[in-house]
Amino acid sequence: MPKAFIALGSNLNEPVSQIGRAFQAIEKLPKTQIVKQSSLYKTAPVGYDNQPDFINAVVEVSTDLSPQLLMKSLLGIEQEFGRERPFPNAPRVLDLDLLLYDDLILNTELLTLPHPRLHLRGFVLLPLAEIAPDLHLASYGNVVKLAEIHRTQEIEKLVSKN
Repeated sequence: MPKAFIALGSNLNEPVSQIGRAFQAIEKLPKTQIVKQSSLYKTAPVGYDNQPDFINAVVEVSTDLSPQLLMKSLLGIEQEFGRERPFPNAPRVLDLDLLLYDDLILNTELLTLPHPRLHLRGFVLLPLAEIAPDLHLASYGNVVKLAEIHRTQEIEKLVSKN
């Protein structure tokens, strides 16, 4: 089965609880199983500072869903959680980003793979490096080395994975 990585983020309505519920929702997707999940990380907001800190995590899933159907399913979960998009980088109950889907390179209106800002986001790279330290991002290198570059961002590991 194909392997995919999904980033999770929340900074509204008890974010730790939202991320926990999101793990459960992802696990319930058809033909999809969580293989690994990272610890939770508390991170300062990026892009719009006047909002609460985020709780972030990353999961690895194996799935028989196509990348497009997986992304549509993730958007559906966001909607179920009450996600609103009033402006870019706004506070949110839940944000789910499909980061990688096997080695697929894709650029459509719905989905770009790998995620176009993955290599710039310490709040994604640190949890990703935790669960997939051998992962190599084309054009950017090993995920652990990339994560080290971004350790200066305000990111704090909160809860160890189960």
